[in-house]
Amino acid sequence: MVKAYPKVSEEYLKGIDKCKRRLRGLIAQKGCAPIMLRLAWHSAGTYDVKTKTGGPFGTMRFRAEQGHICNNGIHIAVGLLEPIKEEFPNLSYGDVYQLAGIVAVEITGGPDIPFHPGREDKNEPPLEGRLPDANKGCHHLRDVFVTHMGLNDQDIVALSGAHTLGRCHQDRSGFEGPWTSNPLIFDNSYFKELLSGEKEGLIQLPTDKALLGDPAFRSLVEKYAADQDAFFADYAEAHLKLSELGFADS
Repeated sequence: MVKAYPKVSEEYLKGIDKCKRRLRGLIAQKGCAPIMLRLAWHSAGTYDVKTKTGGPFGTMRFRAEQGHICNNGIHIAVGLLEPIKEEFPNLSYGDVYQLAGIVAVEITGGPDIPFHPGREDKNEPPLEGRLPDANKGCHHLRDVFVTHMGLNDQDIVALSGAHTLGRCHQDRSGFEGPWTSNPLIFDNSYFKELLSGEKEGLIQLPTDKALLGDPAFRSLVEKYAADQDAFFADYAEAHLKLSELGFADS
């Protein structure tokens, strides 16, 4: 079914275009694509299809949500974006945070992801504990992404591929190290590294390794490792769905 996106003004659309240019400059200058993508994901991934609460509606601006254990360090991204948000006061926080995630993928070499504006900011942060736990396995991944967010197996594996960007930090997640040798380049290296086994200096989380133990997940890992275009196409679709959870429901 076609989503019914809210209508926004021409002025709002012009603001989005200008904001996107500013985000490109900021993210390139600061080399902060990974944490911007994390902000976008952690904002959107709190959505629960049953209660229709949480989601990409700007609540990460509140210290209460920034203080969730899974959001350790995310205040850095929020702080970097605040001057841009002040420059475009008519744009919602929800739109700015999700646009930052899309730009982060774009400028690091990843696929172009469609963006639809019009998210209205909410004032009540979601309950803690809705995001994935890196120490768990396949059942947990499906519980979070399928049962609560309403996504599917393909989305889970495609979105996992974004670990090609960035690294874990001991003080934030309890883990340390990057997934790939080029953590500021968005490509299919994550899947190639996952299939090649553990290497010194690189990390594989329990949730990463779980993708190899499940036949449905593993077949997608192998597909994306062999075909970057297929990964990019499926990732763009999955990222769009994630960024619009609870938004413009048909």
